[in-house]
Amino acid sequence: MAKFVLAGRADCPYYAKAELLADYLQKNLPNFRIHKITQHPHVWEEWLEDLCEKNKWSHRNSPIIWRELLDRGGEGLLLGGFNEFLEYAQLYYGVTSSMTTELMKIIAQENLEAHIEKELQEEVRKDLVNPLQVWITSASVPACYSLIPILVSGEVFGMHTEMSINLFDKEQAEEDLHLLMTETRNLVAPLLRSVSVCTRVEEAFRQAHVIIILDDSADREVYTLEGCIRSRLPLCRLFGHLIEKNAHDSVRVIVGGKTFVNLKTVLLMRYAPNVAHNIIAVALGVEGQAKAMLARKLKTAPSSIKNVIVWGNISGNNYIDLRKARVYRCESAIWGPPNYSRPVLSLIFDREWVNGQFVATLKKLTETGKQFGSILAAHSIATTLKYWYQGSPPGEIVSLGVLSEGQFGIPGGIVFSMPVKFENGTWVVLTDLKDIEISNQMMTRMTSDLIQEKLVALGDLISFQPYQSGTDLDERDEKTTLPTTYTNQENQRVSDDSEGKTMEEQ
Repeated sequence: MAKFVLAGRADCPYYAKAELLADYLQKNLPNFRIHKITQHPHVWEEWLEDLCEKNKWSHRNSPIIWRELLDRGGEGLLLGGFNEFLEYAQLYYGVTSSMTTELMKIIAQENLEAHIEKELQEEVRKDLVNPLQVWITSASVPACYSLIPILVSGEVFGMHTEMSINLFDKEQAEEDLHLLMTETRNLVAPLLRSVSVCTRVEEAFRQAHVIIILDDSADREVYTLEGCIRSRLPLCRLFGHLIEKNAHDSVRVIVGGKTFVNLKTVLLMRYAPNVAHNIIAVALGVEGQAKAMLARKLKTAPSSIKNVIVWGNISGNNYIDLRKARVYRCESAIWGPPNYSRPVLSLIFDREWVNGQFVATLKKLTETGKQFGSILAAHSIATTLKYWYQGSPPGEIVSLGVLSEGQFGIPGGIVFSMPVKFENGTWVVLTDLKDIEISNQMMTRMTSDLIQEKLVALGDLISFQPYQSGTDLDERDEKTTLPTTYTNQENQRVSDDSEGKTMEEQ
């Protein structure tokens, strides 16, 4: 019996022609068998290269046909491409192909569509067999209650992705976790396969595909900023080791909350180096607060404001850049279609408000954490995950905390919020944006605290000195302390006179 394998690019016309000829031979010859393999055009060349390397063949085009020696075992015998297969059929079976070029193209397109549909069905089947494993840390905090209904709605991971949610927290929170588990099950969400509770540290993040890091509730009071910073290290080190040990190789880790977000993210990267490229910090909460303030000023909806950029420390010394911000569907003297927009700064004539109240209010919200409740935290995390899996809206700028590699002159080795876009399951830093240069003074102000936080956490710096400009650095020797009631909020930063200026004026 002759068994042939026909493999080719799904959209290849010559594969389509060879396929039709092979089907005819199999139908009319009792001892002829054909096995067909199609590959997506994006992966064909890599697949072919691996196949040829494995079998020590030399072949570069689509299709490729070989004969498997069933009766003798061993490696397959390469026949070649379409021309060689046609010659073989003519020589041994007296059969040829009369398919026209136009018909070849039509069938090739149908093959590609069928291949894509098959891939989608395979993904759905895998999800049914192996649901997406979603782990949520500090799951007893209020933000988790707001987050879960969004996750299981299908809006984040897609309407065909089933998931299992794993609620992880300390043993003291076990009763609350079980109550949350019961409430989650009672949602009867079609995409929710299971809910489980985990309080055993060694079991955390087993086969996790997604890990959501929420703010911890404080077990004890911390009286100094340095103590608060150092208290983040043990947990991040533990989580990093557990992620490396237990999580899936393709795990995606997203860090949210309102305290030390950048610091926690960079520490996780340090202790989970193999997945560091898949650890990000959520900045959409700060971006949302800025858009809401602008919308109230412009008497429009916050969703009409686009392309606000959050630079720097998400939960500390950051800067809200409006130079690329635009407003859609705004009632003004100039109207346009739904996709028409105007620069935000051209519509706000009160520059004193932009430079003063707008900056001061956002700074206060960041320092105190006020108005950053569970709903905003949950929505920010869910939206960032949605963009990560499904892509961000075309043409829109998204703020995201990622590891700096020197973009925009940002020092490397720190997590810094910067403009990105999400596509194809990852993100791209928008380094090609024009007219968004950052002054040296502004850069120093934003990076100083981040660098010091990392050094203090790792024990390489004893005292944290908030950034000050226009003063002798040697005078900054007074140790920063916190109120006795301080638990989770970052210490108020000492800022310079440029704090109240927009990037436009720097």
